[in-house]
Amino acid sequence: MTQRTQRVDELLREEISRIIAREIEDPRVGFVTITRVEVSADLRHGTVWASVIGTADERKATIRALGRAMPFVRHRLGELRIRRVPELHLRLDDSAEKGTRVLSILHELEAGHDPAPAPTAETLPTPRKAALEPEAAEEPVAADAPGVAVSRSAEDAPAS
Repeated sequence: MTQRTQRVDELLREEISRIIAREIEDPRVGFVTITRVEVSADLRHGTVWASVIGTADERKATIRALGRAMPFVRHRLGELRIRRVPELHLRLDDSAEKGTRVLSILHELEAGHDPAPAPTAETLPTPRKAALEPEAAEEPVAADAPGVAVSRSAEDAPAS
């Protein structure tokens, strides 16, 4: 990477951050930080790395909304005095999330505990074999637990 591309990378990072913060009014765009921009040597393409705070669904929605806003951002970058405004490709930067995971593992190791396994990308729990058996459906479930649907067997159902 040359000094020229490094300067262009930093200039684009600052300007894209400013445009997103001040000019994009899409409510789907949450808390976004442009962490870095990498342009090709010929300035035809640039990868924009964005860090988003929120749940996985919020991050996806924000990245989608930002992806749709990139033509507007590129148009606004046309005001800069650079030879060519690159075509922008947006990527989610999850390095802060990975760094947090590494720090938590180190803290657990220092405390003498085994590190917890890495969280999986599953949004629903995998059904256990016992949960699929008929007796498991009749086990009591806390009715006051949020988001829990209580199923009753025919014996427990109120008489009508």
